[in-house]
Amino acid sequence: MTEQMHEIELRVNGVLRTATVPSRRLLSDCLRHDLGLTGTHVGCEHGVCGACTVQIDGRPMRSCLMFAVSARGHEITTVEGLADPDGSMHAVQQAFRECHGLQCGFCTPGFLTVIAAYLRDHPDPTEAEAREAIGGNLCRCTGYQNIVKAVLRAARILNEGTDAPVAEEAPR
Repeated sequence: MTEQMHEIELRVNGVLRTATVPSRRLLSDCLRHDLGLTGTHVGCEHGVCGACTVQIDGRPMRSCLMFAVSARGHEITTVEGLADPDGSMHAVQQAFRECHGLQCGFCTPGFLTVIAAYLRDHPDPTEAEAREAIGGNLCRCTGYQNIVKAVLRAARILNEGTDAPVAEEAPR
């Protein structure tokens, strides 16, 4: 028996894209394999790790838990869509770079999309709130210290409109 295929239109990073997918194709697989947007990473495939997080209508969503056909009619933002139209980095991307918020980088796209959405609604988080905001994303490399610093730095960049680099701290 042949699985039924569906032609779908998805608005991804502001661009209307089409793909022909089977009913059970996960959004994460559609983004990566059908649309060529490989910034969305797939880790656990159970919605636990957060590596596959994208924004659906501005809200974080695990793309490995959503069928591509159910994303029709929604605005999808992947990590590739966070950058400004001129190619300059989003404040969260800049903060991750400045604060060394990544090591291997596998989990980073999920963190970036979660934090960007979080800071839209919570522009001035405390350290404890920043930790809570990233609590659903797993990183096996960093220990989260610099990720929390990056959340706070991104909030400062967004609130002050400054792109001046943060002063470097000596490693602990």
